[in-house]
Amino acid sequence: MVKINHLDNNLSVEGKRVLLRVDFNVPTNNGSITESSRIEKVLPTIKFLINKKAKIIIISHIGRPKGKIVPRLTLKPIAKKLSNYLNKNVVFLNESIGLKAIQNSKKIANGEILLLENLRFNKEEELNTKSFAKELSKIGDIYINEAFSCSHRKHASICEITKHIDSFAGKQLIEEINTIKMLIDDAKKPVSCIVGGSKISTKIGLLTNLIQKMETIVIVGAMANNFIKHKGYNIGKSMFEENQENLLEDIIKKSKKNNCNLVLPQDVVVSKNHSSKGQLKNLDKIDNTDLILDIGKKTIQNIYKIIDESKTILWNGPAGYFEVKEFSVGSNKIAQKISENTKNKSLISIAGGGDTVAAINTFKCSNGFTYTSTAGGAFLEVLEGKVLPGIKALEIDE
Repeated sequence: MVKINHLDNNLSVEGKRVLLRVDFNVPTNNGSITESSRIEKVLPTIKFLINKKAKIIIISHIGRPKGKIVPRLTLKPIAKKLSNYLNKNVVFLNESIGLKAIQNSKKIANGEILLLENLRFNKEEELNTKSFAKELSKIGDIYINEAFSCSHRKHASICEITKHIDSFAGKQLIEEINTIKMLIDDAKKPVSCIVGGSKISTKIGLLTNLIQKMETIVIVGAMANNFIKHKGYNIGKSMFEENQENLLEDIIKKSKKNNCNLVLPQDVVVSKNHSSKGQLKNLDKIDNTDLILDIGKKTIQNIYKIIDESKTILWNGPAGYFEVKEFSVGSNKIAQKISENTKNKSLISIAGGGDTVAAINTFKCSNGFTYTSTAGGAFLEVLEGKVLPGIKALEIDE
């Protein structure tokens, strides 16, 4: 039988160097953090380790420096942000492996925190190199993976490191796995899903798997444009993927075979560009110069009905170009409605993906969801039924 060792109250960490892998890949602008959900997500684990008097060494990446030192992708601003959250000094070291890192990891007192530099400044990280993972393991006495959102990556700090140090899954990582497992295998029915995003090809595995599990799947966002075009409507200058007709036909056939109700927009909000005023149109009124940037009123009312009829709902992908207020109405209404039904205990709600969580935070609905996952690719891969390399690396035989 396979199981995963995980962080709990029985694990003795007092005085031990805990190498904590997190995902602090947060958006920044001129050194300022613009959205910090991923930092907030891991705070309970850090506080737990502080209370348990562990020496906490945090490792992470940010961006894609491709093995080179890129000053704008330093983790230094995160040390300051983390200090503010914890009301506690976080020591930053501008190296991620080597003698200095080992020495500093031994110097910090129990309950103190050391944040190391961007792991991806070393090309060996993304190559899952044994020598790099071995050096990294020398910085800690035990390793904890609290980076579910990176666990679909076969990287040294996620996979290879577990061969060189006692390794455990973090509390948030276990919660994430259990939540998705519940959604797939043991959800309260009826179960519905709202899927958005820009590319149908990146969500094919997700849709194929969910069609077999869900009563209703609502397609929104730019992804819906493919289906609207497939039905014979003009989509103007709207974003869509070429040569996906067979894929779309396959999804439609599978949904019918599995009695899954595939729901598409009935009306949309269009504009001539991303900064002009929006205009509500039925699908048969879209012209050659229109850009579809949000769902319309009839579609929103239909989604309300689906949410009301559901006991469990998954939301992955905004309904429109929510970054611009003019085209944020659909996503905002969905977030508010799910939040309202969750708060009155009539709905279990799970939201996943960076853009979805960013939208929920924008509309101040983060406390109105049963569970939100900041993971993108990892979240989708588990929903597709895949085993993540980072989770596989933590498995032990009993």
